[in-house]
Amino acid sequence: MNDPQQHDRHAEIHRQIATALAELVPDDPSIPPHPYLRRHLAEHAAHGQVLDDEHVPPALLPWESSLTVRRLLAATGDQGPGSRWLQAWALLEPYARNVDPLSRASSLRLAHHKAAPSREDSTGPDTFDQSPVTPVWSDGTTPDNVWLVNGTPMSALATVRGESGRRPLVMAGDERGLLHALHHDGNTAYAPLHVHDGKITQILALPGDRMVATGSNDGSVAIVDAVQGQMVMRAVPRRPGTWVSSLALYRPADHTAVLLAAFSDGYLASLHPAVFHTVDVELPTLDEDRCLLSALPAPDSRSEWLLFAQHDRVYCFNGRWSRPLSRHAGRVRSIVALPTAGHYAVADEQGYLSLWEATQGGRAKQTALQQRSSAITSLLVSEMGTEPALLSTKADGGVCLWALPHLDPIGMSLPGRASPVTALTSIAGRRQPLLVTAGADGTVRSWPLSRETFQTAPARWDRVTASALSPGQPPVLATARAARISLGDVYRASEPRTVLKGHVASALAWPRLHGRPHLAAALDDSRIVLTDPDDAQAGILAELHGHHLPATTMVPLADTDADRLASGSADGSVCVWDLRSTTLLAKFRDHRFSVRCLATHRNTRGLYLASGGSDGAVRVWNVRQLQQHGPTIKCGQFFVNDIAFGTSTGDDRRMLVASAGQNGTLKLWDALTADQVGQLSPGDGELTAVTALALPAGRRLFAAAGRTSIHVWDPAADRRLLQIVTGETITALKSVGDRQSTDASLLLATGEAGTSVFRLHHDRI
Repeated sequence: MNDPQQHDRHAEIHRQIATALAELVPDDPSIPPHPYLRRHLAEHAAHGQVLDDEHVPPALLPWESSLTVRRLLAATGDQGPGSRWLQAWALLEPYARNVDPLSRASSLRLAHHKAAPSREDSTGPDTFDQSPVTPVWSDGTTPDNVWLVNGTPMSALATVRGESGRRPLVMAGDERGLLHALHHDGNTAYAPLHVHDGKITQILALPGDRMVATGSNDGSVAIVDAVQGQMVMRAVPRRPGTWVSSLALYRPADHTAVLLAAFSDGYLASLHPAVFHTVDVELPTLDEDRCLLSALPAPDSRSEWLLFAQHDRVYCFNGRWSRPLSRHAGRVRSIVALPTAGHYAVADEQGYLSLWEATQGGRAKQTALQQRSSAITSLLVSEMGTEPALLSTKADGGVCLWALPHLDPIGMSLPGRASPVTALTSIAGRRQPLLVTAGADGTVRSWPLSRETFQTAPARWDRVTASALSPGQPPVLATARAARISLGDVYRASEPRTVLKGHVASALAWPRLHGRPHLAAALDDSRIVLTDPDDAQAGILAELHGHHLPATTMVPLADTDADRLASGSADGSVCVWDLRSTTLLAKFRDHRFSVRCLATHRNTRGLYLASGGSDGAVRVWNVRQLQQHGPTIKCGQFFVNDIAFGTSTGDDRRMLVASAGQNGTLKLWDALTADQVGQLSPGDGELTAVTALALPAGRRLFAAAGRTSIHVWDPAADRRLLQIVTGETITALKSVGDRQSTDASLLLATGEAGTSVFRLHHDRI
């Protein structure tokens, strides 16, 4: 297709096809389009150079089945205003592969609003006006560089360049022992391979641009044909009770290259990198501890030395004996050879990154040193144009770029994610090289590997540490970021106003005092302070002292004759306060570890408070009697991250408690007997938050937040009704009544990068 005229004719044909097919898409997104439209319309539009919202109507996207919109948009480079809906769908596409159309439509509406929350037409014309979800307010965005969303943390990466004529692949390992293969555009090459019975700790590309070696905490090394997606050899070798701490290719003097595998007990295995049988070569003797390996070209450039790191020291083995090279401030986390012979880089647990020059004898000489604010987790040497560069990842989720040989920082740290980056690699992209990272949040992400990426990187967002939505009208959103607490009207696009600054808040709540809502804030010095949102000059009205560590959660206790507040703390205690007198009414010390969540419930028999914590237990308290109600509920979910009250639908109207667990389940309990009466397992990683939704006729639903979505569950029918894809982990999820609509609830969803408020229509679920 080198003839420009022929190319234009080809594009015109596809343009006409896309125009004609777009007319066949129903205006109502609840009506399924023809399967051909779902599968091929976006591709026709891309080939016709009209990949926009006119030729791929938004009503098609909830049914789109090619799952290539993201790739097509990236290939065309069209990110203009005429493709806003397509861009929103591209953000959701990695997470929405198995999501039903109604949930897709709801998620798409939210994502479109988050991309342009101040636009009057952000929800579109009338395409999704019958969606169960109506966006109200948002200050966050869905990440746009996600290649893979996995149910468990990702742990290792490597790039296979591919044989002649084949595209390179990124191989990604996870903690379940699955090996994922990804093309340069983020699409999967084939189904994940189950390679190990435990976490994949190492992946190494082997000579020939086809095979990879993998190591695991099951104590084995496996060989995989990455191009064909087939297991070649398993357990070569295997050492039960250990784990593979490092893999490296090393060329001893007067010998061909060998594959080395280091185990956590200090054992070193050497294998032929093509036939994988054991090779007898001289190797260093190690301590009985984990070891990191890296081959280092010797200064004479005729041989290789073997670098190995144990504890806080780096050693060099020259084929005959070992000698120490350098000692570091903490245990060595990563070691990598630099392009200049005899030079290497080291990262340690204390956050130090250092460059060293090894000579033929004696210790190495340090040539550069930098310290980061958190531990460095991995290193990668890459080329930036024609110049070598060093990349480092941090436990706080950032990625840094360094110029060699002086370790000068280039630009700013990429704010990649809130959880640690566990591995990184690079791959040749369609237009330029790409940096690919894997993280403990279960995602694989990519960026253009260029100086411009780091020089124009956005300043790292201030993590949202707490939020709360007032029950009044209009609802007021309180948000804590860094050392500032601000208030904003969710119905107006006005600038939030600061009410308190100077302390990091770990929890917020809206208790009533003398008939009006006030803002309670738990601060990092263990105080709880009360402010009047209507009187900016009043400052702090009262302080509550009773916790030894900062409070992690608070809830108002709405009673007819008292203004009370409950707080739970990392010190394991639950406190009940009288706000009028600032008196501590009760302090429950029954939780063994941190109290992570609180919830309240009021019925004809009284006012109740539930607490859940890191001990995996839920306790229900009678607030008026200030004593425990019913037995302790042992949830069996590891940490209990959040709880919510509900009631049964039978005549007895039993009080129920829902617990969102670290093990990814939402369990429903009888509060009086501690019997389990229901469970939801959405398969979306750890469940971090849950809230109850009160519907007409006594119907009660629960909304639980997982790694990528909010799941709305009907326990009476034991059915998931809706999956709202967020593309990020929601850390807090709360609902309040919507006074503008009697058949809807307002939901506040808070992630570390921002908050969203949306209306959930009961009659459309």
